[in-house]
Amino acid sequence: MNQEDWRSVVPQFAEYKNSIDRFEELDPLSFIDLQPRLRSALVRFEALHNWTKVLLVNSPDNAIYRNAVIDALHSGHIIPPEIPVVKAETLEIESILGQYKVRDGEVVSTTPGLLNKANGGYLVVSANLIMANPSSWMVLKSALLGEAVSPVNVDPKHIALEQPAHQVDVKLIVIGDREQMSELDYFDSDIQSGFCIFSEIELDLKIDTNDIERYLGYVKWLCSSFNLPTLSEDGLHRLMTAGARETEEQNYMPLSLQWHNSILSEAALESENQTINSDHIEAALDNKYYRESYLPLRALDDIFDGQVIIETEGEQVGQVNGLTVIDVPGHPVSYGEPARISCVIHFGDGDISDVERKAELGGNLHAKGMMIMQAFVSSALNLDEPLPYSASIVFEQSYSEVDGDSASLAELCSLVSALSECPINQQIAVTGAVDQFGRVQAVGGLNEKIEGFYHVCEHQGFTGNQGVIIPKSNLKNLSLNKEVIESIKDNVFHIWSVETVDEAVELITGKALRGDSEDTILNRISERIDHFANGEVNEGWIQRVRSWLSFN
Repeated sequence: MNQEDWRSVVPQFAEYKNSIDRFEELDPLSFIDLQPRLRSALVRFEALHNWTKVLLVNSPDNAIYRNAVIDALHSGHIIPPEIPVVKAETLEIESILGQYKVRDGEVVSTTPGLLNKANGGYLVVSANLIMANPSSWMVLKSALLGEAVSPVNVDPKHIALEQPAHQVDVKLIVIGDREQMSELDYFDSDIQSGFCIFSEIELDLKIDTNDIERYLGYVKWLCSSFNLPTLSEDGLHRLMTAGARETEEQNYMPLSLQWHNSILSEAALESENQTINSDHIEAALDNKYYRESYLPLRALDDIFDGQVIIETEGEQVGQVNGLTVIDVPGHPVSYGEPARISCVIHFGDGDISDVERKAELGGNLHAKGMMIMQAFVSSALNLDEPLPYSASIVFEQSYSEVDGDSASLAELCSLVSALSECPINQQIAVTGAVDQFGRVQAVGGLNEKIEGFYHVCEHQGFTGNQGVIIPKSNLKNLSLNKEVIESIKDNVFHIWSVETVDEAVELITGKALRGDSEDTILNRISERIDHFANGEVNEGWIQRVRSWLSFN
């Protein structure tokens, strides 16, 4: 039930075969050709006059993208080649305004500043430079709005009889990421006024039969721009599979200049500057993983050595294998790691205690997911009164902050298992968010999560029944590595996709959550509540306390 074929867990590009076969015949498409929003903004910015003097471009903030925008202005035929485009690497006041030297009250020499160099054209600047030079920004802003500005006197002891001043006609292009743009907006309220217009560089492209050739043309242009060899048909397939993993969408390709340069340059080394095929790209990706894998493998070693307990065989009541993604500051990639989530039940007032939250290790999104999960359980049981039991749910052996709602399905499974005393299959790990109606919703980091659990199963020994439950809506995000795909092909490792909590609970416990059968999870919970209401459980508890007191 719900088991996915291996073809579902890796992008399929068979429908694009004709376009890929024609790769050598396609016209190259430049960076600006795949940036319609940016092109439209640059064209409109060129046509606008009066007070609209600043174009804000949301983009990675580095010289690569600043140069790409500058090249786009000329190579995209947006402005004539004679119009100056100046890139600012500093916003010190002297560099903006220029300098002059005075002798006997007369100006004897001047050094032009950025505004002079860009007069009649464009000045391109990083958003970070503006935030680092707030006083310079006010001067620059005045100049953009038509105020006369004066260069800086090199030697203030010598005063010019007539201070030089002039107006400039300059348009400013500010490039920065979304966080920098937010800070800039907070810094100056005029940023979101008619003084500026906004656009952004798109870092991915949705591909279909109409757009695949645009992406392939872009790859061809990249190879030419980076002086790299061309790609074979299987090389293009492997590049696109890697691209789908980068974007975490099977039908999206990255447009990042840096990502393509990194992969293709290293693949060119493997091919000795001959045609790049799939083996060369595979080797480049393997080398990249090896360089970055120390921390992820070291974390898995703690599980392999038994320092962190993860069970991949047998059954346990109230214990489930959840899946997490770890982000470590200073480490270039995220990696997946299974986490043991457990739930214990005791008599109480129906409160479900989130230990992570109480220990101040749970973030707001995790707390929200817990509350939604509790609401679903209460609704499913259709109780007139609160549960006579309290529960405690925790990520075992977790010593850092837990956030996000992707564990809420696993936490729900551990809760209903503990309430019903129905064991959970430890061969299966679970990830997914839930809503109040029991629908399973998409989460992030699926590839890393699945591969993290796969490696633990591989080390502890495959049983042939191990695998991962994921939201069905996440299937389009999968692009698993080759060894996991081979295991799925060989029916050693499995992926199950679910749309509802009912499907997930039945897969992991072997019993239906609810239905016509007498032996369902909810019926078991209801029976346990009835026993408590009739005093059967309470009497046994009191009797045990009396026996203990008598013994002592």
